[in-house]
Amino acid sequence: MARVAFYTPMKSPDSPVPSGDREMARNLLAAIGAQGDAVDLVSHLRVFDKTGDAQVQDKLRTEADAEAQRLIHTLAPDTALWVTYHNYYKAPDLLGPRVSRARKIPYVQLESTRATSRLTGPWAGFAQAAHEACDAAQVIFYHTANDLITLERERYGSQQLIELPPFLPRADLPGAAACEGPMLVVGMMRHGDKLASYQILAQALALLDGAWSLNIAGDGPARAEVEALMAPFGAKVRFLGQLDRADVQAHYQKVSLLVWPGVNEAYGMVYLEAQSSGLPVVAQDRPGVRDVLAPSDYPKVEDGPAGLAHRLQTLLANPSLRRDIGAAAQAHVAARHLQPAATKRFWQAVRPLIGGQK
Repeated sequence: MARVAFYTPMKSPDSPVPSGDREMARNLLAAIGAQGDAVDLVSHLRVFDKTGDAQVQDKLRTEADAEAQRLIHTLAPDTALWVTYHNYYKAPDLLGPRVSRARKIPYVQLESTRATSRLTGPWAGFAQAAHEACDAAQVIFYHTANDLITLERERYGSQQLIELPPFLPRADLPGAAACEGPMLVVGMMRHGDKLASYQILAQALALLDGAWSLNIAGDGPARAEVEALMAPFGAKVRFLGQLDRADVQAHYQKVSLLVWPGVNEAYGMVYLEAQSSGLPVVAQDRPGVRDVLAPSDYPKVEDGPAGLAHRLQTLLANPSLRRDIGAAAQAHVAARHLQPAATKRFWQAVRPLIGGQK
C-alpha cells in the first residue's frame, strides 16, 4: 500500500460550494483510495485567479511559497506520490512540483489543460506556471479528447498521457428507470454558461407541440433569470430547488428523459448519473459532453434550439425508443464510467512509479 498526497488548486474537495469540480475531486479521492492506499488531502490552499489580476496572482504566489515550504518539512514521511487535480491557467499547481522535487517522489496530474494562448495577457504568469507544472508531471491523466489535443502537442519528454474517463463513485448501477413522466433538468443557476444552457432550453421548449412537462432541479444566483425564461410555460415547468444526491437519484426514476444543452460543460457528471439510471439524455453534441454520452442521435450545436426541440419531440412521442436508448446508456456507463474501472486504470499507470505493482 502507498500513501498519496492529493491537492486541488482550484477548489478543495471539502469546499461548501457545490460544483462539478468538487464532485470529481471527491470521486477521485475515493477511487485512488479504493484498494486500501492512504490518500491525504495535504493542503486547502486555493490558488485561483478568476479575473487575471496581477496583484491577486502575486499574493497567491507568496502564500504558495510559504505553503510549499511547510509541506516539504511536514509531509508524512512515507508519502510515495503526489497527485494534483485540475491544474490550468487560472489555477496553476504552485505546490506539487516543488514539494515532489524536494521530497523526491513521483508527481502526476489529473485533468490538466495547457493553454498556450494564455501565455500572453493578464494570466501570462499563471499560465506559464501551469505549463511548467504539466512539464513536471510524469503522468497526466486526461478526461476528454478535447484536453488531449494540447496535452499531446505540448507533451514533455517521455511523459505519459493516459485516458481516465469521468466516472461515478459507485461500483454498480441503480435500477433502470421506466422512462415515464415529465422531462428533467439538473443544472445550477449561474450566470454565464449555465444560464446560456437555460436560454437554449427555453427557446427549444417554445417549439414543442402537444402536452409536455418539465421539472428543474437546481438553484443559484441566476434563479430569477431562469424563472423569467420559464414563465411563458406556466404550470408546465416545476422548480424543485437544489436537491441532494439521493433526491436527484429518486427523481431519475420518475421522469422520461434528462435534457441539458451543455454549453461549455467540461463533460457533465449529471449526464453520467442520468444514464446510469437508464434515462435517455438530450444534449447538444459538444466537446467534452460527447466524451460521457452513449452513442445516440444528439442534435448539432449549429442546429440550435430547433434541433434540440426536434430530438425532444421524437423521444416524447416514442416511449419504447426512450427505453431502448436508456438501456444502451446504462450499459455504456457500466462498461466505462464506474469507479472500479477508474481505480484500475489509475494504479496500473502509477504503481510502477512508486516501486512495485500490486
